[in-house]
Amino acid sequence: MIRIEHLNKEYQDISPLKDVSTEIRDGDVISVIGPSGTGKSTLLRCINQLEKPTSGHIWMDDVEITDPSCDINRVRQKMGMVFQSFNLFGHMTVIENIMAAPVDLLKKSRQEAYDRAVELLRTVGLSDKAFNYPDELSGGQKQRVAIARALAMDPEVILLDEPTSALDPTMVGEVQTVIRELAKTGKTMMIVTHEMNFARSIANRVFFMDEGGIYEEGTPEEIFDHPKREKTRRFIRRLKVLEINVKGHDFDYPRIVSELDNYCVRNQISGRSYGRLLLALEEMLLQLLLPDLNDPEIKIGVEYAEAEEASTISFRYNGPQRDASKEGDPLALEVLNSAVSETEYSYDAGEALGNRVVMHIRRE
Repeated sequence: MIRIEHLNKEYQDISPLKDVSTEIRDGDVISVIGPSGTGKSTLLRCINQLEKPTSGHIWMDDVEITDPSCDINRVRQKMGMVFQSFNLFGHMTVIENIMAAPVDLLKKSRQEAYDRAVELLRTVGLSDKAFNYPDELSGGQKQRVAIARALAMDPEVILLDEPTSALDPTMVGEVQTVIRELAKTGKTMMIVTHEMNFARSIANRVFFMDEGGIYEEGTPEEIFDHPKREKTRRFIRRLKVLEINVKGHDFDYPRIVSELDNYCVRNQISGRSYGRLLLALEEMLLQLLLPDLNDPEIKIGVEYAEAEEASTISFRYNGPQRDASKEGDPLALEVLNSAVSETEYSYDAGEALGNRVVMHIRRE
């Protein structure tokens, strides 16, 4: 239905979209997720040409809508857009807001537009608000009216740009319910959202955006349960990461401890978990790694998964294949095992730091 090839969008100081290519199939419901500022809303606005791409091409039903000769107003009639801020006309009643575009653009009779508007208000649960004005509605009700207004044009595609982000938390559920019901009708939809449970439950495809494009895409199960790429994994698990580099035998160990201490304070990691992280760091680095490496190069990574309140510490190091978490001073190994619940070792001969040990810190 929609094909995007080599799409770029540049502003004076930033390029939110860099060489984006993808296809949106008829009937797809796509959740677009990712950190703020990674081009999610820009992608939607480029698709309906509210933003003009710097370069690249977009086709809808084999019509290139990025062609300057394309009648973009006719194309937009096939695309419903729901914004964060509702954009209802304050001087019109609810039903007049829904009727306006079908009468003005589709040249429907007022009676036909009225009948359709009544039907749509029933669909979004607001039949009793037809003759109210927008300022008499709650935020959730306004957004439901905005969805009904988009549907009144009978669009082939609906683009929703963070439809619940401007709402009070108590109103989010009512709007999500309407969107879920809409998704069941087979309508093609793209939804930019920060609500991860909602994104997962409603979509058949998920786009994770970062680094100026679609960093990773897949089914909800693939993205949320088995992400393949590092930034996706960190985002989904809400990982907070500390990275430390050690090179040679002469380094500032008190500084490393201070960095770990500050990291745990910033992320509100419990004192017990901090103590176990410190034990794992000390025993692995000072007792099990450094004594057996002539010219050590070690990368230490500490990760805290906010979603699970779980911590890990990993060590990548040079030298021949050797699982340092299983070999060395018996007392150091005993202390290490008291701090960690599970250890994973892998080796990649093609990497300079081919040895990798990941330790899961005990939580009980």
